[in-house]
Amino acid sequence: MLEKIFSPEAIEETIWIIQNEFPLAIWETVYVTISATAVAIVIGMPLGVMLVAGEKDGILPLPKAFMQVLNVTINLLRSIPFLILMILAFPLTRLIVGTTVGTVASIVPLVIAAFPFVARLVEGSLRELNPNIVEAAQSMGASPLQIITKVMIPESIPSLISVFTIAITTILGYSAMSGIIGGGGLGKIAINYGYYRYKYLVMLVAVALLIALVQIFQSAGTKGAVKSDKRLKQTV
Repeated sequence: MLEKIFSPEAIEETIWIIQNEFPLAIWETVYVTISATAVAIVIGMPLGVMLVAGEKDGILPLPKAFMQVLNVTINLLRSIPFLILMILAFPLTRLIVGTTVGTVASIVPLVIAAFPFVARLVEGSLRELNPNIVEAAQSMGASPLQIITKVMIPESIPSLISVFTIAITTILGYSAMSGIIGGGGLGKIAINYGYYRYKYLVMLVAVALLIALVQIFQSAGTKGAVKSDKRLKQTV
């Protein structure tokens, strides 16, 4: 088996594929991952803030029925496996993009899968904030919007950066799965060559590159979180 995978013919073919197909696949993977993460943050972060601020005892209480619908919707979307969600999102993807296959089309189900995840992570980060800080801002007459934008979010930046790092690495994994339904990137190469054509060496290279991208995103996110942490700066 190993002799077949690492045979001279397999190595030669893999080198050709790396030179001709992998550069575009890497670009597509990075493009889809960053784009989907950005949109998921734009949608998920306000929802996460709402889950905390809109509670009965929050700084901006919202109707109980609305909060229940919001919680149920987020939990429902999070409970659907990504492969099934991609298929269910076909009509919306076709409506927005005009097609259900391709690199751009894969962004839609990735966003749908990621923004509830981001919302819950943001909610967790904001709940870790010291309530005394919020109470101090309220005692000084700050409005709910001011508390959210000038106290809660700035004080939670290190945790939020960690949250966004988790989100981007998760979406990167999802983007690889989107190759099953025609999404581009490294996932498509791994499935087309490794699964359908039994070119396991090509699949191993694709997996190694996905792991490398995860490490890059994780390292960058960790450094960003450490640099933005005021507590670490004060102890230095």
